[in-house]
Amino acid sequence: MLKPTRGELIDLMAVYADWVLESIHREYPNHVSHSLRNAKDLAEPRQHTPIFYGCYDWHSSVHSHWMLVRLARLFPEAPYADRALDSLASSFVADGFEAEFDYLNADHRQTFERPYGLAWLLQLGSELRPWSAERARNWKIGIEPLEKLAADRLAGWLGKLTYPIRSGEHSQTAFAMGLALDWSRTADEASFETLLIERAHDYFRSDCEAPLAWEPSGHDFLSPCLAEADLMRRCMDPYDFGDWLERFMPFLPTTGEDNWLAPVQVSDPADPKLAHLDGLNLSRAWMLDGIATGLSPDDQRLPSICAASLSHRETALASITGQHYEGTHWLGSFVTYLVTARGIE
Repeated sequence: MLKPTRGELIDLMAVYADWVLESIHREYPNHVSHSLRNAKDLAEPRQHTPIFYGCYDWHSSVHSHWMLVRLARLFPEAPYADRALDSLASSFVADGFEAEFDYLNADHRQTFERPYGLAWLLQLGSELRPWSAERARNWKIGIEPLEKLAADRLAGWLGKLTYPIRSGEHSQTAFAMGLALDWSRTADEASFETLLIERAHDYFRSDCEAPLAWEPSGHDFLSPCLAEADLMRRCMDPYDFGDWLERFMPFLPTTGEDNWLAPVQVSDPADPKLAHLDGLNLSRAWMLDGIATGLSPDDQRLPSICAASLSHRETALASITGQHYEGTHWLGSFVTYLVTARGIE
């Protein structure tokens, strides 16, 4: 596959940027994961979380803000960059960060958005840290307490999580650990990085014969097997990872074909759960790209891994339309993560 030019990437992302800019401050419809202690806790979403209230749910709002940061940082000349900056400036105000922290830090919300939303919050912090734009300076300061809270919350959870969660949705352990590990390296949080690597080995080092043929489940947007491999390549050198992958996925072909893993089909993109499968094609593609970068350049499995990534990418981009808010409120972030190669920078 030819790598797209900078101009092609900017053009490709225009439609997805429009989706996010239209939904980032759209409060309704809204799926609230909110524990009520009493009637006083009844309030509209933006009163509880004045930054991350749009995009249908909290975690989608978090990764949509990440998407705008990434596009504005990577492509400041893009026609949508100024709109992204203005939208971020509207969100990222000091009292908003304080309110988000207070909400997340409440005693009865210890499991809120764990691990998926917390991992995306760290990803947002990772994206802000290297940004030199003048307006980003205060945003980086504002989000730091949230980053620390999210990292501490995940560290405490992993310390007592006896078994990994191998689902294809928000509760999955491996995907969240991968995002958290990337943040730990960007933020120079060595102790957190060590914990994540140790727990990854505890959970996954001995795995073999991955049941990839059992995937997908009908509501998946993450692959349990591929996410595990994409995490482990972050924790090993290429030769150790190659040996581990041989045990974990002994069925990987060396002939270059892509038919060992077929893209999934979405029967009803207006159904918010069935639309998850569009996200699965995207995340499979970036996980396969990640797995490929974790292997030595002469590994004979690379052509088949890359071919499967390409088929998933092409299927996903052709399938996703702007017709249904069930998809547009979050899929643009997944497209961005894939096509800008966020996981393999």
